[in-house]
Amino acid sequence: MSYRLTVIGTGYLGATHAACMAALGFEVLGLDVDPVKIARLRAGELPIYEPGLQDLMRRGLESGRLRFTTSYEEIAEFGDVHFVCVGTPQKKGEYAADVSYLDAVVESLAPHLTRECLVVGKSTVPVGTAQRLADKLARLAPSGALVELAWNPEFLREGFAVKDTLHPDRIVLGVVSDKAEKIMREVYEPMLREGTPMVITDYPTAELVKVAANAFLATKISFINAMAEVCEAAHADVKDLSLALSFDERIGGRFLNPGLGFGGGCLPKDIRAFMARAGELGADQALTFLREVDAINMRRRNRMVDLARELTGGSFRGCSVTVLGAAFKPNSDDIRDSPALDVAVKIREQGGDVTVYDPVALENARRAHPSLKFGESALEAARGAHVVLLLTEWQEFIDLDAETLGSVVASRRIVDGRNALDAETWRAAGWHYRALGRP
Repeated sequence: MSYRLTVIGTGYLGATHAACMAALGFEVLGLDVDPVKIARLRAGELPIYEPGLQDLMRRGLESGRLRFTTSYEEIAEFGDVHFVCVGTPQKKGEYAADVSYLDAVVESLAPHLTRECLVVGKSTVPVGTAQRLADKLARLAPSGALVELAWNPEFLREGFAVKDTLHPDRIVLGVVSDKAEKIMREVYEPMLREGTPMVITDYPTAELVKVAANAFLATKISFINAMAEVCEAAHADVKDLSLALSFDERIGGRFLNPGLGFGGGCLPKDIRAFMARAGELGADQALTFLREVDAINMRRRNRMVDLARELTGGSFRGCSVTVLGAAFKPNSDDIRDSPALDVAVKIREQGGDVTVYDPVALENARRAHPSLKFGESALEAARGAHVVLLLTEWQEFIDLDAETLGSVVASRRIVDGRNALDAETWRAAGWHYRALGRP
């Protein structure tokens, strides 16, 4: 059977999922409550930067397989499988996740569900949310038990979202019936045919997989950054330490790169929400280590400011500071909880004259931080700088020529916040090179 799919929520996750499902040949109808966003999507304009997604979106629209609407009534009539892709941000002033957008979706969609269908949650949620939403669906939908819920967490990496959707490393599915499993196997048949493993489990396990994966990743990143703190105290080199650890098959080298730490819209808020939910379940002691993981990560930002201040003689006053990077990671325009912008703002508050450049995130950064200055290129941003900070590891920055950059700065001082540059090359060009965790 060829199912018709809907995607509710057209942010980063939803826009990607809708375009990719259309690329697989499905008829897809995307929904958002924001009419301005829907108008832009209908015109083929994306609300985010993601490599490869723009072309995929336009091809879907041109083929007629991909459409967008603001009407819940329309998607209820259209869809056999409804993917829910709305955000679960951190509650203001709390660690817990705000799942109100999910509840709003169920309350808006359910009254229009008059026939058999499957609702599939993809959002990252506190464990226990799926069962509560399933009960609400059964209560509110006219077709009652004919409406089922499945939980299918996403594992997208910004910058690789199209690949991760079309060629995932695993599919996790929380279901309560063989029928729901059968439907999802048919929807994901192209991935399964490629050999992608599928883990069939219950709601709570499916919900926990995503937050557990993020907690493990955050722990690994913060571990090597904790080692960087020790290396600085012991005058050791954390890059060499990381390299030596990477040869141990039990540890591996991925995400063992020391630097400024993690940010973005997922990792920080997800580990905090995980801690909050564990506390509600009476299992808070199991995750107390995540508080230190979070603290180590945030300390990296302050240490970066300290390191830059050391290079400017103990004060930023009267100093021009160039920050290369605004996005929280390369190949993205996402500035949510960006370590780079956090450092830039801290230096600005301490009297530095800060100019920021980023290949794709400049507009987002300008809107969020109008008090900062912005350059239209790395060289323009660095002109007259007393210290340069590389804070997002865009390939454009890694490829910078030390002599060319040196010709426009006031002083050849650089702090490599991502340990992305070759230290000897830059020192040979007369730069005072510093990096977190290195002599």
